[in-house]
Amino acid sequence: MPANSLPVASSGVAPAPAEGASPPAASRLIRVEQLGLMGYEAAWAYQEELLAHTLHVKTHNRLATEAGQATQPTANYLLLCEHPPVYTLGKSGKPEHLLLDEAGLATHGATFHRINRGGDITYHGPGQLVGYPILDLDNFFTDIHRYLRLLEEAIILTLADYGLRAGRIAGLTGVWFDFEEGAPNPRKICAMGVKCSRWVTMHGFALNVNTDLSYFGHIVPCGITDKAVTSMAQELGREVPLAEVSARLLPHLERLFEAELQLATGRPVLPAPASEVSA
Repeated sequence: MPANSLPVASSGVAPAPAEGASPPAASRLIRVEQLGLMGYEAAWAYQEELLAHTLHVKTHNRLATEAGQATQPTANYLLLCEHPPVYTLGKSGKPEHLLLDEAGLATHGATFHRINRGGDITYHGPGQLVGYPILDLDNFFTDIHRYLRLLEEAIILTLADYGLRAGRIAGLTGVWFDFEEGAPNPRKICAMGVKCSRWVTMHGFALNVNTDLSYFGHIVPCGITDKAVTSMAQELGREVPLAEVSARLLPHLERLFEAELQLATGRPVLPAPASEVSA
């Protein structure tokens, strides 16, 4: 489905089925929210809110199934945004990979956060397309490695739309140029780091579109010392509108995940499951 013909979702969520109804089929509907420039902490809190609600529904469904009662579908979300300058350090990261102290961060107008995704340190900033899928993989497939590879593939296909040849480097998550073994100048175009709780994902990918790459000079990106970082603007010799890149990315995600994407209007209403499970 072309990105510009994506249906628009309402601000609510699907109602729970009536008690006694058959368990619903897995939902492959993904609600796409384009949040614009958003502070990192606010985006993180919003992810946590959506994750907590989905886990609550899954707990309700497990208890309802055990009691022979009706369940309700879990929702899936994709949040797209860009952030003011921020460095984030994953659970396996090393603090010394940030090369700035507090004064240095202030000088560059950046903040720093330790977060609960996998991976090491990375940078987010204006001109970068950040995607946070909050997906219940029980609706798709329960394989985190396949999930990461599909995210990478969507980015690779999007870059190919611009005539850019990108791929993977064995043992390194993300998307790269000059990715072939022995290539002279491997450089990262998209970083990825995720968390998965009971097969519900959060965090995601960061594609450098028009990113100010000088900020990467103040970290050891993803803990990798021998490879460079790049952007679409640097590779193409021109800036590219983030909205245009997003519009090209969405159909690839839709096809790879065999999903239906809907552009959202407003934030969703997150009610508790419709009824308590009776003993």
